[in-house]
Amino acid sequence: MGKRVKTLFPGFGAFEFAILDSLNEGVFTVDRDWRITSFNRAAEQILGISREEALGCRCSEVFRASVCEQDCALRRTFESGLPVVDAPAHIVNREGQRVPIRVATALLKDRSGNIIGGVETFQDMTQVEQLRKELDSRYSFEDIIGRSPAMLQLFELLPQIAASSSTVLIEGASGTGKELFARAIHNLSPRSKKPFVAINCAALPDTLLESELFGFKAGAFTDAKRDKPGRFALADGGTIFLDEIGDISAAMQVRLLRVLQERTIEPLGGIKPVPVDVRVIAATNRNLASLVQEGVFREDLFYRIRVVYLQLPGLAQRREDIPLLTEHLVRKFNHLQGKNIAGVSDEVMTRLMEHDFPGNVRELENIIEQAFVLCRGGQIETKHLPPELRPESGDKPGRQNLIRLDSLERSAIEEALRRRRGNRRQAAADLGINVSTLYRKIRTFGIVPPKEDGRGKRRQ
Repeated sequence: MGKRVKTLFPGFGAFEFAILDSLNEGVFTVDRDWRITSFNRAAEQILGISREEALGCRCSEVFRASVCEQDCALRRTFESGLPVVDAPAHIVNREGQRVPIRVATALLKDRSGNIIGGVETFQDMTQVEQLRKELDSRYSFEDIIGRSPAMLQLFELLPQIAASSSTVLIEGASGTGKELFARAIHNLSPRSKKPFVAINCAALPDTLLESELFGFKAGAFTDAKRDKPGRFALADGGTIFLDEIGDISAAMQVRLLRVLQERTIEPLGGIKPVPVDVRVIAATNRNLASLVQEGVFREDLFYRIRVVYLQLPGLAQRREDIPLLTEHLVRKFNHLQGKNIAGVSDEVMTRLMEHDFPGNVRELENIIEQAFVLCRGGQIETKHLPPELRPESGDKPGRQNLIRLDSLERSAIEEALRRRRGNRRQAAADLGINVSTLYRKIRTFGIVPPKEDGRGKRRQ
């Protein structure tokens, strides 16, 4: 480290430093050469470095933070003249431990207004990070993330569904995580030690799909040199996941119905049925009941696979999960790409909360992955988003953000009241706020609640 000195900034006396030492936040100041000129007690405790060792050193030697080289908050303040507030980062303390922090910076000026250095404060966020992890574990199920009422209700159902051996039909738009739910059911079931075999029924023509599902015997056709087991045989004792089952042909529907009824398969070229012990989980992004009405899907097969039914909500129907999913994806891509992106800016989160996500969770994942390609450090900003999510030229973020957030808050309250049929207490619980706060916001936004009160009564 650099030369040790005990000089302080001009104008800083014992009283000022006694105040700094009483703070729970770490505080240090630097001169124009980036050398530390003061270092409070909380900074000593968080970094594990004494004041005597820190004074006179360059701040990057002491304050080994994730933002030091690529996106130094204090450097940004020196260059722009603007303070940085609550920037997420992490430091490495003397023991080599990673410590999550929040950073704020400002300029220091003398009586004449000349810049003589800068000040940086940082708060240890370790306890907050631990609480966040606890919340993540509470609001996740296998690899499924969500805290919306719709998702929590599904989480409650999954263990009961897994304990049975009944066939399951999962309906949901593309990107809602149908295979994740199927895997969760398998992993929680008594069949978890046996294989989980997935196949996309829409990806293969009938002839190939039949051989993939049921296998074939040597000599069944020209290139059949040896026996090949099908997916049902490979999943014996476990679970088979038939994705996009709504797209199979009428002929394949007949074959599949026979398998479900008889619990046997007949490989191509075989002469006798082969018994299989397989749990079937089917999924589709189409409305099978409507296909039955149209005569496109067999009614008897529909009722065979729809013993247990799950309807997965789209991301637009569970917007309260977007921040949680975004944090999860940021951590995922930090791990995969060896980066240390701190998160997304408030403006980015506003844009994400406004978006309708026709591609659901998969679309959100693609957005965050693209942002990781473009973002070198710090946090994800609007310039890292796809063009359709960037603000229009001339947008002023401050006031418009408040309007958007108010609109989102109003929509969330209206949706909670509708879902709970006007019951204020239940709606407030869903939203995570007090009932009195909910009443105040209803008045503020001029929301007209449903005519029911949630207890089967109509309001006059």
